[in-house]
Amino acid sequence: MVFSASSQVIIISPILPRLSEALAVSESLLGTLVTSYAVMLSIFALITGPISDKFGRRRVLLIGSGFMTISLLLHGVADTYLSLLTVRALAGAAGGTLSGAAVAYVGDYFPYSRRGWANGWIMSGIAVGQIVGIPLGTVLADLINYRWPFLMFAVTMGAAFVLIWKVVPQPDVWRDQRKLSIKRASVDYIRMLRDPVTGAAAAAYFLMFMSIGFYVIYLPAWLERSLDVSSGAIASLFLVGGLANVVTGPIAGRLSDRVGRKPLIIASCLGLGIVMFATSYVVVNMWLAYIMFGLAMVMIAMRISPLQSLLSALVPDARRGVLMSMAVAVGQIGIGMSGAIGGLTYTEFGYESNSILGAVSILFMAILVWRGLPEPIEEPQNGQSEDEVLDLLNVPARS
Repeated sequence: MVFSASSQVIIISPILPRLSEALAVSESLLGTLVTSYAVMLSIFALITGPISDKFGRRRVLLIGSGFMTISLLLHGVADTYLSLLTVRALAGAAGGTLSGAAVAYVGDYFPYSRRGWANGWIMSGIAVGQIVGIPLGTVLADLINYRWPFLMFAVTMGAAFVLIWKVVPQPDVWRDQRKLSIKRASVDYIRMLRDPVTGAAAAAYFLMFMSIGFYVIYLPAWLERSLDVSSGAIASLFLVGGLANVVTGPIAGRLSDRVGRKPLIIASCLGLGIVMFATSYVVVNMWLAYIMFGLAMVMIAMRISPLQSLLSALVPDARRGVLMSMAVAVGQIGIGMSGAIGGLTYTEFGYESNSILGAVSILFMAILVWRGLPEPIEEPQNGQSEDEVLDLLNVPARS
């Protein structure tokens, strides 16, 4: 599921020049494809967070993977900019249904002492997408047309739907027993945003995704233009990044289980900031592009599973879906903003401005994690009452 969901997002970046040619629109305007996806993902993540807390993650994962399969199949009939924008919005809605529930599921199923390991392996699906899915999708877009990568990921997401249905159980965790309503969900989200800890967690996600968007979305277009490289070379770049990611992710997850989440998150943010800032100055040939992009993927892999594991322990089981969906939604607002702003800055000032904005964003994230997020010592036990757990975790009281 992670392979399919992440690949259909990432593939936009390497095939951006193909989309521009086929749809006869400027590359700066195509950044709105990322924005429309991100906006719909944010909205639907907020909707499904409370639903997954009340009815369980498994049902939401089944609905989301089925919805995503249909949305990706509809890319096969998208032959104009507006129709592609529409189906990307539908895919975003499906992604919002999946994203928060997927991360919260790991928190439900695995004890805190093993969540780094679990998240490391599960998020390696992103890396496998970079190794296999993105290069193959880029080649299909180049040889046939831009619709074929999305059809390919529709097939793999359909397979994920079957696997979730047949294999994935519903964890035995607290469910939210309150009546489900828009007002109650809104109050929960507002309280979490106002709380210093959960608010900082959401802001960290926002800065993380914004930095990645600034750095990655227009990187292939810049390389093709400045180094005159082919789409095959861009595909190989993502393969190298995926290899770096798939090796680092599980190692970083296991290491964070032993030494704590925050040291790895902060170190990776600082390292990624340096790599982002240096990329536009250092990369003068494709070999250096491989090195810099590989280093960037190492830093991203070092951060993502420890951060998800840390966030999963900030609230009890019955609120985990709300927190993770809120974090994902706010993160997608960040990547949506970077897609829209990045298109303008890339056109006006060049890729250097995008890489600098990405570096600044990720350094602010490091400061926020350092000052604003605690390092959980132990996870709440299901034997405690919910009021005791809420008091222990400093979560605002709820009616």
